[in-house]
Amino acid sequence: MGLRIRAARADDAAALDDICIRTGHAGGDATDLYAHPELLADVYLRPYLVLSPDLAFVVANDDDVPLGYVVGVADTAAFEAACEERWWPLVRERHPQGSAEPGSRDAALVQLVHEPRRTDPDVAARFPAHLHVDLLPVAQGGGHGRALLERLFAALRERDVPGVHLGVGAANARARAFYHHLGFTTLEEDDGGALLGLRLDAGRG
Repeated sequence: MGLRIRAARADDAAALDDICIRTGHAGGDATDLYAHPELLADVYLRPYLVLSPDLAFVVANDDDVPLGYVVGVADTAAFEAACEERWWPLVRERHPQGSAEPGSRDAALVQLVHEPRRTDPDVAARFPAHLHVDLLPVAQGGGHGRALLERLFAALRERDVPGVHLGVGAANARARAFYHHLGFTTLEEDDGGALLGLRLDAGRG
């Protein structure tokens, strides 16, 4: 099976939603863990496709069907402000406070929709970009994840972005090892996971 990296397109939306949900539990399938699994895409995928479509890339098979993706933004602070103005109000209408069973995974995501986390300004200053990357098992290995990230890093360097950060859950040790192998370092850590950062301007004059 030949896989290639290309820019994401509007007609990829349904396939990317599916990938987001099928990798939403520490890289495993989250479909049966949520009453409304589309909440995962509302939080971790769709706002990037709407607000930062030029930094979305997919790995596709011979039939041009996406099997993985990376989405990112060059300016996290600006993205978070845009989400508050243009994205979260729409999602809040679909998923109002109290609409999910208390204590459920859905409830935790609804809470995120209504009270989004804001990135520490010090982190955003040093590592202004951030990303989310997900690949189905069939696309894992073979360097496809690294190729996706390198495509995004190249696009960020073209914009003179000095650094990028991402979060990784405590249960996803494999992903954390992968990011460290790429050169990411740990910026913050707690029981829920870690925040990792990578300088993109290293070695530049």
